[in-house]
Amino acid sequence: MNKKRCKWCNLKNPIYIEYHDSEWCKPNFEDGYLYEMLILESFQAGLSWECILNKRESFRLAYDNFDIDKVCSYGQEKIDELLCNKDIIRNRLKINSSINNSKIFKSIVNEFGSFYNYLKIFTQNTIIYETGKTTNALSDAISKDLQSRGMKFVGSTIIYSYLQAIGVIYSHDKECYLYR
Repeated sequence: MNKKRCKWCNLKNPIYIEYHDSEWCKPNFEDGYLYEMLILESFQAGLSWECILNKRESFRLAYDNFDIDKVCSYGQEKIDELLCNKDIIRNRLKINSSINNSKIFKSIVNEFGSFYNYLKIFTQNTIIYETGKTTNALSDAISKDLQSRGMKFVGSTIIYSYLQAIGVIYSHDKECYLYR
């Protein structure tokens, strides 16, 4: 019997189904995961999440398995390499901002002890259950703060999607077998 899934989930893409069923909206607050998802979400701006998800393994390879210390040290040679990598999104602004955002992410971790500790300032450690939205007051506030710290490609819609991805916002459709 086929399970009913969220209407956005492309049932012809096994990667997307696996992401929907096993990862999306499930709380995962480890810094490594929070970092990877923030970088991937920032590359989504103007594109579909499915496009990014299909390139996720290539991003992992290109970005040294999202080793934040390595990414923070990327120089022009590595930027040029990334710009030539046909398996990822080759957008100069996004690549440059991913390095800059990595440095800011690391400074937030140093300031708060973990990125989740930083997020808890806004979330009060609660999970939000809502569907049918692309932004809310929480994503607005986090986006505004990250932008004030110098991050790019972290608008409210991207941050809302990020919060869904990491499990702060639970958004499975009412028709989905994972709806709560």
